[in-house]
Amino acid sequence: MQIFLDTAEVALLKAGVASGLVDGVTTNPSLIAKSGRDFKEVIAEICDFFKGSVSAEVAALDAPTMIAEGRVLAKIAPNVTVKVPLTRDGLIATKTLSDEGAEVNVTLCFTAVQAMLAAKAGATYISPFIGRLDDMGFNGMDLIEEIRAIYDIYDFRTKILAASIRSPQHVRDAALAGADCATIPVPVFDALFKHPLTDKGLQDFLKDWAGTGQKIL
Repeated sequence: MQIFLDTAEVALLKAGVASGLVDGVTTNPSLIAKSGRDFKEVIAEICDFFKGSVSAEVAALDAPTMIAEGRVLAKIAPNVTVKVPLTRDGLIATKTLSDEGAEVNVTLCFTAVQAMLAAKAGATYISPFIGRLDDMGFNGMDLIEEIRAIYDIYDFRTKILAASIRSPQHVRDAALAGADCATIPVPVFDALFKHPLTDKGLQDFLKDWAGTGQKIL
Protein backbone atom coordinates (compact mmCIF):
# COMPACT_ATOMS: atom_id res chain seq x y z
CA MET A 1 0.00 0.00 0.00
CA GLN A 2 1.27 3.44 -0.88
CA ILE A 3 1.71 6.00 1.90
CA PHE A 4 0.84 9.66 1.36
CA LEU A 5 1.47 12.43 3.89
CA ASP A 6 -1.43 14.78 4.59
CA THR A 7 0.21 18.13 5.31
CA ALA A 8 1.33 21.37 3.71
CA GLU A 9 4.17 21.98 6.19
CA VAL A 10 7.24 21.86 4.00
CA ALA A 11 9.70 21.08 6.80
CA LEU A 12 7.62 18.12 7.99
CA LEU A 13 7.25 16.87 4.43
CA LYS A 14 10.98 17.00 3.80
CA ALA A 15 11.62 14.95 6.95
CA GLY A 16 9.02 12.39 5.90
CA VAL A 17 10.25 12.19 2.31
CA ALA A 18 13.81 11.64 3.58
CA SER A 19 12.65 8.27 4.95
CA GLY A 20 12.22 7.00 1.40
CA LEU A 21 8.82 5.59 2.35
CA VAL A 22 6.52 8.38 1.14
CA ASP A 23 4.73 7.89 -2.17
CA GLY A 24 2.56 11.01 -2.32
CA VAL A 25 1.33 14.18 -0.62
CA THR A 26 -2.16 15.54 -0.10
CA THR A 27 -3.00 19.13 0.76
CA ASN A 28 -6.24 21.07 1.09
CA PRO A 29 -7.22 24.73 1.58
CA SER A 30 -7.38 24.28 5.37
CA LEU A 31 -3.83 22.92 5.53
CA ILE A 32 -2.50 25.69 3.28
CA ALA A 33 -4.29 28.32 5.38
CA LYS A 34 -2.51 27.05 8.50
CA SER A 35 0.83 27.64 6.82
CA GLY A 36 -0.04 31.30 6.16
CA ARG A 37 1.62 31.13 2.76
CA ASP A 38 0.58 31.58 -0.86
CA PHE A 39 -1.23 28.46 -2.07
CA LYS A 40 0.45 28.08 -5.45
CA GLU A 41 3.88 28.87 -4.05
CA VAL A 42 3.55 26.10 -1.47
CA ILE A 43 2.48 23.55 -4.10
CA ALA A 44 5.36 24.58 -6.38
CA GLU A 45 7.88 24.28 -3.54
CA ILE A 46 6.64 20.81 -2.60
CA CYS A 47 6.79 19.66 -6.22
CA ASP A 48 10.32 21.01 -6.51
CA PHE A 49 11.75 18.52 -3.99
CA PHE A 50 9.18 15.71 -4.23
CA LYS A 51 8.28 14.01 -7.50
CA GLY A 52 5.43 11.79 -6.33
CA SER A 53 1.75 12.76 -6.61
CA VAL A 54 0.96 16.09 -4.92
CA SER A 55 -2.76 16.80 -4.52
CA ALA A 56 -3.77 20.46 -4.82
CA GLU A 57 -7.44 21.25 -4.26
CA VAL A 58 -9.65 23.62 -6.24
CA ALA A 59 -11.60 26.25 -4.30
CA ALA A 60 -14.61 26.67 -6.61
CA LEU A 61 -17.95 24.88 -6.37
CA ASP A 62 -19.20 25.14 -9.97
CA ALA A 63 -17.85 22.91 -12.72
CA PRO A 64 -16.60 25.59 -15.16
CA THR A 65 -14.56 27.34 -12.47
CA MET A 66 -13.30 24.05 -11.04
CA ILE A 67 -12.08 23.13 -14.51
CA ALA A 68 -10.39 26.51 -14.97
CA GLU A 69 -8.73 26.29 -11.54
CA GLY A 70 -7.74 22.67 -12.15
CA ARG A 71 -5.98 23.63 -15.37
CA VAL A 72 -4.01 26.32 -13.54
CA LEU A 73 -3.02 23.90 -10.77
CA ALA A 74 -2.03 21.16 -13.23
CA LYS A 75 0.41 23.58 -14.89
CA ILE A 76 2.33 24.19 -11.66
CA ALA A 77 4.22 20.91 -12.06
CA PRO A 78 3.83 17.59 -13.91
CA ASN A 79 3.18 15.71 -10.65
CA VAL A 80 0.27 17.87 -9.45
CA THR A 81 -2.93 15.90 -8.92
CA VAL A 82 -5.99 18.16 -9.06
CA LYS A 83 -8.24 17.59 -6.07
CA VAL A 84 -11.99 18.15 -6.42
CA PRO A 85 -14.97 17.53 -4.11
CA LEU A 86 -17.36 14.66 -4.74
CA THR A 87 -20.31 16.67 -6.00
CA ARG A 88 -22.14 16.62 -9.32
CA ASP A 89 -20.08 19.60 -10.50
CA GLY A 90 -16.94 18.03 -9.10
CA LEU A 91 -17.46 14.90 -11.18
CA ILE A 92 -18.21 16.94 -14.29
CA ALA A 93 -14.89 18.69 -13.71
CA THR A 94 -13.22 15.33 -13.08
CA LYS A 95 -14.38 14.00 -16.43
CA THR A 96 -13.10 17.04 -18.33
CA LEU A 97 -9.77 17.27 -16.51
CA SER A 98 -9.07 13.53 -16.72
CA ASP A 99 -9.93 13.55 -20.44
CA GLU A 100 -7.33 16.31 -20.82
CA GLY A 101 -4.70 14.11 -19.18
CA ALA A 102 -4.69 15.53 -15.65
CA GLU A 103 -4.64 13.28 -12.62
CA VAL A 104 -7.65 13.91 -10.38
CA ASN A 105 -8.20 13.08 -6.71
CA VAL A 106 -11.92 13.09 -5.84
CA THR A 107 -12.27 13.86 -2.14
CA LEU A 108 -14.96 13.76 0.56
CA CYS A 109 -16.33 10.35 -0.45
CA PHE A 110 -18.73 8.72 2.01
CA THR A 111 -20.53 6.03 0.01
CA ALA A 112 -19.58 3.26 -2.38
CA VAL A 113 -22.00 4.64 -4.99
CA GLN A 114 -20.18 7.97 -4.91
CA ALA A 115 -16.92 6.09 -5.44
CA MET A 116 -18.41 4.25 -8.42
CA LEU A 117 -19.41 7.54 -10.03
CA ALA A 118 -15.95 8.99 -9.46
CA ALA A 119 -14.38 5.98 -11.17
CA LYS A 120 -16.75 6.33 -14.12
CA ALA A 121 -15.74 9.99 -14.38
CA GLY A 122 -12.09 8.96 -14.71
CA ALA A 123 -10.77 9.80 -11.24
CA THR A 124 -7.18 8.77 -10.58
CA TYR A 125 -7.84 8.57 -6.84
CA ILE A 126 -10.97 8.33 -4.69
CA SER A 127 -10.62 9.56 -1.10
CA PRO A 128 -13.10 7.94 1.32
CA PHE A 129 -13.03 9.66 4.71
CA ILE A 130 -12.68 6.85 7.23
CA GLY A 131 -12.31 8.79 10.47
CA ARG A 132 -15.30 11.03 9.84
CA LEU A 133 -17.51 7.98 9.26
CA ASP A 134 -16.23 6.47 12.51
CA ASP A 135 -17.12 9.73 14.27
CA MET A 136 -20.73 9.26 13.12
CA GLY A 137 -20.92 5.75 14.53
CA PHE A 138 -20.23 3.86 11.31
CA ASN A 139 -17.29 1.57 10.52
CA GLY A 140 -15.27 3.46 7.95
CA MET A 141 -13.42 0.35 6.87
CA ASP A 142 -16.67 -1.16 5.63
CA LEU A 143 -16.69 1.57 3.00
CA ILE A 144 -13.16 0.68 1.87
CA GLU A 145 -14.21 -2.96 1.47
CA GLU A 146 -17.34 -2.01 -0.49
CA ILE A 147 -15.40 0.23 -2.86
CA ARG A 148 -12.73 -2.43 -3.34
CA ALA A 149 -15.39 -5.00 -4.24
CA ILE A 150 -17.09 -2.72 -6.79
CA TYR A 151 -13.81 -1.62 -8.37
CA ASP A 152 -12.64 -5.22 -8.70
CA ILE A 153 -15.93 -6.44 -10.20
CA TYR A 154 -15.93 -3.76 -12.89
CA ASP A 155 -12.15 -3.44 -13.28
CA PHE A 156 -12.10 0.27 -12.42
CA ARG A 157 -8.55 1.63 -12.35
CA THR A 158 -9.22 4.39 -9.82
CA LYS A 159 -7.00 4.00 -6.75
CA ILE A 160 -8.59 3.92 -3.30
CA LEU A 161 -6.83 6.56 -1.18
CA ALA A 162 -8.00 6.10 2.41
CA ALA A 163 -8.29 9.50 4.08
CA SER A 164 -9.19 10.96 7.47
CA ILE A 165 -6.79 8.47 9.01
CA ARG A 166 -6.47 8.86 12.79
CA SER A 167 -4.12 6.12 13.99
CA PRO A 168 -1.69 3.34 13.00
CA GLN A 169 -4.61 0.93 13.46
CA HIS A 170 -6.49 2.81 10.75
CA VAL A 171 -3.49 2.36 8.44
CA ARG A 172 -3.39 -1.36 9.17
CA ASP A 173 -7.11 -1.80 8.68
CA ALA A 174 -7.10 0.18 5.44
CA ALA A 175 -4.35 -2.03 4.08
CA LEU A 176 -6.24 -5.18 5.04
CA ALA A 177 -9.46 -3.80 3.53
CA GLY A 178 -7.76 -3.37 0.16
CA ALA A 179 -6.96 0.35 -0.02
CA ASP A 180 -4.30 1.17 -2.62
CA CYS A 181 -3.01 4.13 -0.62
CA ALA A 182 -3.56 5.91 2.68
CA THR A 183 -2.97 9.59 3.31
CA ILE A 184 -1.97 10.16 6.90
CA PRO A 185 -0.96 13.04 9.19
CA VAL A 186 2.73 13.25 9.99
CA PRO A 187 2.28 12.24 13.69
CA VAL A 188 0.52 9.04 12.60
CA PHE A 189 3.28 8.34 10.06
CA ASP A 190 5.90 8.74 12.79
CA ALA A 191 3.92 6.41 15.06
CA LEU A 192 4.04 3.63 12.44
CA PHE A 193 7.69 3.01 13.29
CA LYS A 194 7.11 2.58 17.02
CA HIS A 195 6.29 -0.28 19.36
CA PRO A 196 7.29 -0.68 23.02
CA LEU A 197 8.61 -4.20 22.40
CA THR A 198 10.87 -2.86 19.64
CA ASP A 199 12.27 -0.30 22.07
CA LYS A 200 12.77 -2.89 24.80
CA GLY A 201 14.38 -5.38 22.45
CA LEU A 202 16.78 -2.75 21.17
CA GLN A 203 17.77 -1.77 24.70
CA ASP A 204 18.48 -5.42 25.52
CA PHE A 205 20.56 -5.90 22.38
CA LEU A 206 22.60 -2.76 23.05
CA LYS A 207 23.20 -3.80 26.66
CA ASP A 208 24.42 -7.24 25.58
CA TRP A 209 26.59 -5.73 22.85
CA ALA A 210 28.17 -3.25 25.24
CA GLY A 211 29.10 -6.16 27.47
CA THR A 212 31.21 -7.74 24.72
CA GLY A 213 33.50 -4.71 24.48
CA GLN A 214 33.51 -5.03 20.71
CA LYS A 215 33.08 -2.43 17.94
CA ILE A 216 32.00 -2.71 14.32
CA LEU A 217 33.68 0.53 13.25
